[in-house]
Order: sequence, then structure tokens, then C-alpha cells
Amino acid sequence: MDKGSQAAAIPNEGEQRTAYWDVSALLHVQSEADAGEGAGQGQEQEQSLVSGVKKGSAARETALADLQAAAACLRQGKTVAFPTETVYGLGADARSTEAVEAVFAAKGRPSDNPLIVHIAHRDQLHELVTEVNETAEALMAAFWPGPLTLVLPVRPGAVSPRVTAGLDTVAVRMPDHPVALPLIAAAACPVAAPSANRSGRPSPTLAAHVREDLDGRIGGIVDGGPTGVGVESTVVQAGDDGTVTILRPGGITAEQLSAVAARVATDPALHAEGSAGDSTSPAPRSPGMKYTHYAPAGALCVVEGPPAAVAAWTRAALAEAAQRGERTAVLAFAEHAEQYRADAVFSLGSASELQEAARRLYAALRSCDEQGATYIVAEACSREGLGAAVMNRLLKAAGNQLIQVD
Repeated sequence: MDKGSQAAAIPNEGEQRTAYWDVSALLHVQSEADAGEGAGQGQEQEQSLVSGVKKGSAARETALADLQAAAACLRQGKTVAFPTETVYGLGADARSTEAVEAVFAAKGRPSDNPLIVHIAHRDQLHELVTEVNETAEALMAAFWPGPLTLVLPVRPGAVSPRVTAGLDTVAVRMPDHPVALPLIAAAACPVAAPSANRSGRPSPTLAAHVREDLDGRIGGIVDGGPTGVGVESTVVQAGDDGTVTILRPGGITAEQLSAVAARVATDPALHAEGSAGDSTSPAPRSPGMKYTHYAPAGALCVVEGPPAAVAAWTRAALAEAAQRGERTAVLAFAEHAEQYRADAVFSLGSASELQEAARRLYAALRSCDEQGATYIVAEACSREGLGAAVMNRLLKAAGNQLIQVD
């Protein structure tokens, strides 16, 4: 089947067929927002992207047609995985309980874990929420489109109650991606989209990761190449007093938020170790606050301390595990990776360039599974800047198994 006919044949999810659309031609379209001049102008960016595609090559014309087919899939109440600047999301019409339930079913996601709603332009926001205070407005002006999610008071009836998990708030963001924005705009609906992976698995940064987890479980996959940031969006709640509370660290750092907010705080739940998977704790206010996430199949621990002590402990632990017959793996920074002996050694890039660690982390965790690793050690990193998000994901993946050495 050629690509055009494949895209045109939107499958019935009940038939366990997943459509596939390669829209990588859209990634070459430039806009003012891509050049850093259009922050907060999601609608104008989306229009510029679509216009640029229409005027482009035959490949871009085909990609746009494929994107329209994926949007039609969303309008029909089906589930579609698509790329954002953070990770691939599994989207569905946020207004349709049936569509949203299909997301939970495909992922095997706990029902009390709320979903983030993605929009393409600011007009959609006022259809979803009852109030946007001055602090939230300032954050949107600074970071939208981008990897920042705001938890806001939900407008009654605006989205399915499955999206909010029974809360009186809804999490909303505007992604900064040349595929996500026009897809959401073409779908003409708010799109609820958690990461496009089986619940608990490492989040997908490639369309191939989505296929690995969800092929045959969802309506379609939009392939827009590798994602950029690599970890999910930062989720915050903006108080009327100017305080911004981080519910989940992510692609926007606390330091960046501090440049806009009067005060930045961290939700105490982020500091509560050992609670992952605790089914008795209250419903989380944000995705990623409660359950073990991002986990490989093998046992994973994170080691933190002075570099020499971390290296010594890790070498000894890997040797002991190998003697037990374990298949070993280590996630290390480039400065230290060569000193480890394991069945698989994955470099997360330089410890001083944590943007690269964020991009590589989930793929490395998935590669541990591909290598059949049963015992995995990961080096900790600084918790400053993007390191807060990297460490959050590592500890979630490890079930909060943190080894402190000195």
C-alpha cells in the first residue's frame, strides 16, 4: 500500500489496525515563532506553518494531506499519537468521554491520573477555563507556545470528567512544534494527550517507540521525527499572589520561571520519596505526581554523591550483579562512561549539558529493555536547571531507589 492510500484509509480501532502518516516534510517549515519572535502567538504560528506548507514542495503537500487525515481521525473520536517538542503524545478529543476512555484503555493508565489538554491558539483557552489570573497570563506570554502546562479552574462541561480525574481544575498547554500546532488546529477541538506509551513505560521520543508500545491499540501515528526537549512539560499552578508552584518539573526550569514569577515554589509531593504507586494517596493534581513512571523492565537504582564515590560504588555493584548472573546496564555521563564494565553502557552526554541528557534519557531506558538488562545503575546529576526534570524522571523510573554515597 502506498503512503497516500494508507493515509486515506483511516482505520477502525476495533479492527486493531493503526494508520501511519509520515509528515517529516513539515519540520523544514520556518516561521517567525521558530525564530524566537512569535512567543505567545500560537494562532499566528499555526497559520504561518500551514501557509508555508501549502506553498512548498510536493512532499510538503503530501504531508499536509496526511496531517488532515490524522485530524479527521481525531474528529471522529479516534486516538492519534503525534510529536510535540517534549515527547510524543496520544491525543483524543478532550470533550468526548468515549474518546478519552480509549486513551486510558490503550495506555493502561490509572483513572485518577489527569490528562493535559493541548490547544493551538489562545481563543481555545477561554472555552476551557473560567479564570486566568495575571501570573498565569505572564507565564503564557513568556513561555507559550512551549513546554509549560498551566493548571487552571475548569469551565464546567468544557471537557470530559475523565480528563480532569474529578478535579475542579484542568491542565492546559500550547505545544511549540510545527506538526502539533497545525494538527490540533485542523482537528478543531481541544486535544487531551498524555505521553504515547503504555503506562509506566519510558515516554516515547520517536514514532518507533509509539509503535513498539501501542501499535494495534490506537487509531493512528503521526511521525514527525525525533522530539526536541526529550522530557515532558513543566506543570505549574499560578497563585493570585504571584507564586508559581511547580507540580512537575520539565522543559521550563525553575530558574526560567523565576524570571517571570514573584516567587517559585515546589509542591511538597515532589519531595515525598517512596510513595510511587501508593494507591491510597490523594488524586494527583498533575500527571506524573503519583505513580511509578518511565520504568524499564529491569531493576533500576540511581546513585548520587561525589563523582569518585559514585563511580566506585557503581563499579562494585555492577560486578556483583554480573556474578549473580544479571545482565547489567549503566546510564552514565560522558565524563565517566568509559570506566564502567557492563553488558550495555549508555552515555547521557556531558554532565554539564543536561539538555542532552533530557533528550537521551527515555531512549536509553528503552534500549535497556532491548538489551535485556535486568540490573541497571544510573548516575545522578545536578538538580539545578533542567537537572530537576532529569532527576525527577530517573527517580520515578527507579521507583525512588536512590543510593546516597560519600
